[in-house]
Amino acid sequence: MNLCGVVFKESGKIYNFLLEDIKVNKNDYVIVETEKGQQLGKVVSIFENLGKINKLKSVIRIASKADYNKHLKNLSDAKNALMETRKEIEILDLKMQIIDCSYTFDRKQLIFNFIADERVDFRDLVKILASKFKTRIELHQIGVRDKSKEIGGIGHCGRVLCCSDFLNFMETISINMAKNQNIALNPNKINGACGRLLCCLSYEDDIYTECRSELPNIGDIVKIDGINGKVIYVDILNQKYKVNLNNEIKEIKVKNGCK
Repeated sequence: MNLCGVVFKESGKIYNFLLEDIKVNKNDYVIVETEKGQQLGKVVSIFENLGKINKLKSVIRIASKADYNKHLKNLSDAKNALMETRKEIEILDLKMQIIDCSYTFDRKQLIFNFIADERVDFRDLVKILASKFKTRIELHQIGVRDKSKEIGGIGHCGRVLCCSDFLNFMETISINMAKNQNIALNPNKINGACGRLLCCLSYEDDIYTECRSELPNIGDIVKIDGINGKVIYVDILNQKYKVNLNNEIKEIKVKNGCK
Protein backbone atom coordinates (compact mmCIF):
# COMPACT_ATOMS: atom_id res chain seq x y z
CA MET A 1 0.00 0.00 0.00
CA ASN A 2 1.40 3.39 -1.05
CA LEU A 3 0.29 6.84 0.00
CA CYS A 4 1.36 10.46 -0.41
CA GLY A 5 1.19 13.61 1.69
CA VAL A 6 -0.61 16.52 0.02
CA VAL A 7 -0.95 20.20 0.92
CA PHE A 8 -3.61 22.53 -0.47
CA LYS A 9 -1.77 25.74 0.35
CA GLU A 10 1.85 26.64 1.05
CA SER A 11 2.89 25.58 4.58
CA GLY A 12 -0.60 24.17 5.04
CA LYS A 13 -1.49 21.03 6.94
CA ILE A 14 -0.38 17.79 5.27
CA TYR A 15 -3.14 15.31 4.42
CA ASN A 16 -2.44 11.70 3.43
CA PHE A 17 -4.09 10.04 0.42
CA LEU A 18 -3.87 6.53 -0.97
CA LEU A 19 -2.05 5.91 -4.24
CA GLU A 20 -3.87 3.23 -6.19
CA ASP A 21 -2.04 2.37 -9.44
CA ILE A 22 -0.89 5.98 -9.76
CA LYS A 23 2.80 6.91 -9.82
CA VAL A 24 3.52 10.39 -8.48
CA ASN A 25 6.63 12.36 -7.58
CA LYS A 26 7.23 15.09 -5.03
CA ASN A 27 6.00 18.53 -6.19
CA ASP A 28 3.47 16.96 -8.58
CA TYR A 29 0.00 18.48 -8.51
CA VAL A 30 -2.80 15.97 -8.05
CA ILE A 31 -6.58 15.90 -7.89
CA VAL A 32 -7.84 14.24 -4.71
CA GLU A 33 -11.22 13.42 -3.21
CA THR A 34 -11.91 15.09 0.15
CA GLU A 35 -14.88 15.40 2.46
CA LYS A 36 -15.58 18.77 0.86
CA GLY A 37 -15.32 17.50 -2.71
CA GLN A 38 -12.48 17.39 -5.22
CA GLN A 39 -9.40 19.49 -4.50
CA LEU A 40 -6.14 20.22 -6.26
CA GLY A 41 -3.07 19.80 -4.06
CA LYS A 42 0.70 19.48 -4.18
CA VAL A 43 2.54 16.27 -3.26
CA VAL A 44 5.12 16.92 -0.52
CA SER A 45 5.88 13.38 0.67
CA ILE A 46 5.58 9.79 -0.56
CA PHE A 47 5.39 6.57 1.52
CA GLU A 48 5.73 3.19 -0.18
CA ASN A 49 5.16 -0.45 0.76
CA LEU A 50 3.07 0.23 3.83
CA GLY A 51 0.67 -2.20 5.44
CA LYS A 52 -3.07 -2.12 4.95
CA ILE A 53 -4.52 1.33 5.58
CA ASN A 54 -8.21 2.03 6.07
CA LYS A 55 -10.35 5.16 6.01
CA LEU A 56 -8.15 7.17 3.66
CA LYS A 57 -9.39 8.75 0.46
CA SER A 58 -7.48 8.27 -2.77
CA VAL A 59 -5.64 10.36 -5.32
CA ILE A 60 -7.91 10.56 -8.38
CA ARG A 61 -5.29 11.56 -10.94
CA ILE A 62 -2.25 13.69 -11.62
CA ALA A 63 -3.43 17.21 -12.44
CA SER A 64 -3.29 18.23 -16.09
CA LYS A 65 -2.47 21.70 -17.40
CA ALA A 66 -6.21 22.29 -17.82
CA ASP A 67 -6.76 21.29 -14.19
CA TYR A 68 -4.10 23.72 -13.02
CA ASN A 69 -5.55 26.54 -15.12
CA LYS A 70 -8.96 25.82 -13.60
CA HIS A 71 -7.35 25.99 -10.16
CA LEU A 72 -5.86 29.40 -10.97
CA LYS A 73 -9.29 30.63 -12.09
CA ASN A 74 -10.80 29.35 -8.84
CA LEU A 75 -8.18 31.35 -6.91
CA SER A 76 -8.98 34.49 -8.90
CA ASP A 77 -12.73 34.07 -8.46
CA ALA A 78 -12.25 33.45 -4.74
CA LYS A 79 -10.48 36.80 -4.39
CA ASN A 80 -13.42 38.53 -6.04
CA ALA A 81 -15.83 36.59 -3.81
CA LEU A 82 -13.85 37.71 -0.76
CA MET A 83 -14.23 41.39 -1.65
CA GLU A 84 -17.95 41.01 -2.41
CA THR A 85 -18.51 39.16 0.86
CA ARG A 86 -16.78 41.84 2.92
CA LYS A 87 -19.13 44.41 1.39
CA GLU A 88 -22.16 42.30 2.35
CA ILE A 89 -20.85 41.92 5.91
CA GLU A 90 -20.55 45.70 6.19
CA ILE A 91 -24.09 46.18 4.89
CA LEU A 92 -25.46 43.59 7.36
CA ASP A 93 -23.32 45.11 10.14
CA LEU A 94 -22.02 41.71 11.26
CA LYS A 95 -19.28 41.67 13.88
CA MET A 96 -16.99 39.29 12.02
CA GLN A 97 -13.85 39.49 9.92
CA ILE A 98 -13.39 37.28 6.88
CA ILE A 99 -9.77 36.11 6.67
CA ASP A 100 -9.85 34.18 3.41
CA CYS A 101 -12.04 32.10 1.13
CA SER A 102 -11.54 29.33 -1.41
CA TYR A 103 -13.47 27.24 -3.91
CA THR A 104 -13.18 23.50 -3.95
CA PHE A 105 -11.70 22.34 -7.24
CA ASP A 106 -15.10 21.21 -8.52
CA ARG A 107 -16.67 24.51 -7.29
CA LYS A 108 -19.32 22.65 -5.34
CA GLN A 109 -18.44 24.66 -2.23
CA LEU A 110 -17.16 28.13 -1.43
CA ILE A 111 -15.51 28.06 1.98
CA PHE A 112 -14.87 31.13 4.15
CA ASN A 113 -12.71 31.39 7.27
CA PHE A 114 -13.53 34.17 9.71
CA ILE A 115 -12.76 35.40 13.21
CA ALA A 116 -15.19 36.98 15.65
CA ASP A 117 -15.11 37.95 19.31
CA GLU A 118 -18.56 36.50 19.93
CA ARG A 119 -21.15 34.30 18.30
CA VAL A 120 -22.43 35.64 14.98
CA ASP A 121 -25.79 34.93 13.32
CA PHE A 122 -24.72 34.74 9.68
CA ARG A 123 -27.77 32.94 8.27
CA ASP A 124 -28.84 35.92 6.18
CA LEU A 125 -25.31 36.29 4.87
CA VAL A 126 -25.23 32.64 3.77
CA LYS A 127 -28.50 33.07 1.86
CA ILE A 128 -27.17 36.15 0.06
CA LEU A 129 -23.87 34.48 -0.84
CA ALA A 130 -25.52 31.26 -2.04
CA SER A 131 -27.80 33.30 -4.31
CA LYS A 132 -24.92 35.39 -5.62
CA PHE A 133 -22.30 32.67 -6.21
CA LYS A 134 -24.64 29.76 -7.04
CA THR A 135 -22.86 27.20 -4.88
CA ARG A 136 -22.89 25.81 -1.37
CA ILE A 137 -21.50 28.25 1.23
CA GLU A 138 -19.57 27.23 4.34
CA LEU A 139 -18.32 29.62 7.02
CA HIS A 140 -15.75 28.40 9.55
CA GLN A 141 -14.77 30.36 12.63
CA ILE A 142 -11.04 30.08 13.27
CA GLY A 143 -8.75 31.06 16.15
CA VAL A 144 -6.09 33.74 16.44
CA ARG A 145 -3.28 31.25 15.72
CA ASP A 146 -4.94 30.33 12.42
CA LYS A 147 -5.34 34.03 11.64
CA SER A 148 -1.61 34.62 12.09
CA LYS A 149 -0.87 31.61 9.88
CA GLU A 150 -3.04 33.02 7.08
CA ILE A 151 -1.90 36.65 7.34
CA GLY A 152 1.76 36.12 8.19
CA GLY A 153 4.16 38.61 9.77
CA ILE A 154 7.50 38.98 11.52
CA GLY A 155 8.20 37.46 14.93
CA HIS A 156 10.33 38.67 17.88
CA CYS A 157 13.32 36.90 16.33
CA GLY A 158 13.12 39.00 13.16
CA ARG A 159 12.13 36.03 11.00
CA VAL A 160 8.87 35.24 9.22
CA LEU A 161 6.32 33.68 11.58
CA CYS A 162 6.93 29.93 11.84
CA CYS A 163 3.21 29.18 11.48
CA SER A 164 3.03 30.96 8.11
CA ASP A 165 6.41 29.71 6.91
CA PHE A 166 6.94 26.01 7.56
CA LEU A 167 4.76 24.67 10.39
CA ASN A 168 2.29 22.14 9.00
CA PHE A 169 0.92 21.18 12.39
CA MET A 170 0.03 23.46 15.31
CA GLU A 171 1.16 21.86 18.56
CA THR A 172 -0.40 22.55 21.95
CA ILE A 173 1.82 25.07 23.75
CA SER A 174 1.74 25.39 27.55
CA ILE A 175 3.18 27.86 30.04
CA ASN A 176 5.06 24.92 31.58
CA MET A 177 7.29 24.87 28.49
CA ALA A 178 8.50 28.40 29.31
CA LYS A 179 8.99 27.46 32.97
CA ASN A 180 10.85 24.29 31.96
CA GLN A 181 13.33 26.41 29.99
CA ASN A 182 13.79 29.03 32.73
CA ILE A 183 12.34 31.76 30.51
CA ALA A 184 11.04 34.86 32.28
CA LEU A 185 7.23 34.78 32.22
CA ASN A 186 6.93 38.18 30.57
CA PRO A 187 3.96 38.22 28.14
CA ASN A 188 5.86 40.58 25.82
CA LYS A 189 8.62 37.98 25.53
CA ILE A 190 6.80 34.66 25.44
CA ASN A 191 3.70 35.62 23.41
CA GLY A 192 3.75 35.76 19.62
CA ALA A 193 2.07 38.05 17.12
CA CYS A 194 -1.20 36.19 17.68
CA GLY A 195 -1.15 37.01 21.39
CA ARG A 196 -0.73 33.34 22.31
CA LEU A 197 2.35 31.51 23.58
CA LEU A 198 5.18 31.27 21.05
CA CYS A 199 5.12 28.10 18.94
CA CYS A 200 8.92 27.88 19.23
CA LEU A 201 8.64 27.14 22.95
CA SER A 202 7.99 23.54 21.91
CA TYR A 203 11.06 23.16 19.70
CA GLU A 204 13.59 22.46 22.47
CA ASP A 205 11.26 21.48 25.29
CA ASP A 206 12.16 17.77 25.09
CA ILE A 207 15.89 18.57 25.32
CA TYR A 208 15.38 20.83 28.32
CA THR A 209 13.28 18.14 30.00
CA GLU A 210 16.08 15.61 29.47
CA CYS A 211 18.77 18.02 30.70
CA ARG A 212 16.79 18.93 33.81
CA SER A 213 16.47 15.30 34.91
CA GLU A 214 19.79 15.39 36.81
CA LEU A 215 19.31 18.91 38.18
CA PRO A 216 17.46 20.23 41.26
CA ASN A 217 14.97 23.08 41.08
CA ILE A 218 15.57 26.56 42.40
CA GLY A 219 14.57 26.58 46.07
CA ASP A 220 15.33 22.90 46.65
CA ILE A 221 17.37 21.95 49.71
CA VAL A 222 20.36 19.77 48.81
CA LYS A 223 23.20 18.30 50.87
CA ILE A 224 26.74 19.20 49.78
CA ASP A 225 29.70 17.80 51.73
CA GLY A 226 27.33 16.99 54.58
CA ILE A 227 25.91 20.52 54.72
CA ASN A 228 22.36 21.44 53.71
CA GLY A 229 22.12 24.29 51.24
CA LYS A 230 19.48 26.02 49.16
CA VAL A 231 19.63 25.98 45.36
CA ILE A 232 19.62 29.60 44.13
CA TYR A 233 20.52 29.22 40.46
CA VAL A 234 20.26 26.52 37.78
CA ASP A 235 22.07 26.52 34.42
CA ILE A 236 20.24 23.81 32.49
CA LEU A 237 22.28 23.57 29.29
CA ASN A 238 25.66 23.82 31.03
CA GLN A 239 24.48 21.27 33.60
CA LYS A 240 25.42 23.14 36.74
CA TYR A 241 23.74 24.87 39.64
CA LYS A 242 24.64 27.14 42.56
CA VAL A 243 23.93 26.43 46.20
CA ASN A 244 23.94 28.78 49.19
CA LEU A 245 25.87 26.96 51.94
CA ASN A 246 25.81 29.08 55.10
CA ASN A 247 26.11 32.30 53.03
CA GLU A 248 28.83 30.76 50.88
CA ILE A 249 27.91 30.27 47.21
CA LYS A 250 29.19 27.04 45.73
CA GLU A 251 28.80 25.95 42.10
CA ILE A 252 28.05 22.28 41.45
CA LYS A 253 28.60 20.56 38.11
CA VAL A 254 26.47 17.52 37.28
CA LYS A 255 28.80 14.61 36.47
CA ASN A 256 26.61 12.79 33.98
CA GLY A 257 25.83 15.91 32.00
CA CYS A 258 23.22 16.21 29.30
CA LYS A 259 23.42 13.78 26.42
